Amino acid sequence: MPALSPRPSHPRRDSFRIPKRRRHVPEARAEVRRILKDWAVGGELADDIATVATELVSNAVRHCQVPLAEIEVTLSIRGCGLLVEVADPDRGRLPAPRTEHGPEGDGGLGLVLVAALAERWGCEARPFTKSAWAYFLVPGESGESGESGCDQ
Repeated sequence: MPALSPRPSHPRRDSFRIPKRRRHVPEARAEVRRILKDWAVGGELADDIATVATELVSNAVRHCQVPLAEIEVTLSIRGCGLLVEVADPDRGRLPAPRTEHGPEGDGGLGLVLVAALAERWGCEARPFTKSAWAYFLVPGESGESGESGCDQ
């Protein structure tokens, strides 16, 4: 896996928005895949990042109670890895993983999957939005100072 070295043709941050509708979730996944390809991220790491981004977007679409909202997806290089953030304007409830299916078996285990695939994840309330995020270590990525030492 090549390192995500900062090059002029490869931005350190990219974001996009989608309407809060289920039919736009595949578009978000495709855009995440496009960004990862542009940044030369492939293989299992790209699969994991796309899966987690899709899950976070799906959760935002499903649980955001703000009518006509947009979901913002941001990918950025941070330190030794890649950060995926999904924000929506409903600050009412922060996501929390469930440990078992609901009574109708309607899912609810997506954040368990996020926790399994990402190095770490979390959520936070911001002034006008809430954000769920996941962080992935990138093999060979150097820190912001250009020093190596991130290979663990």
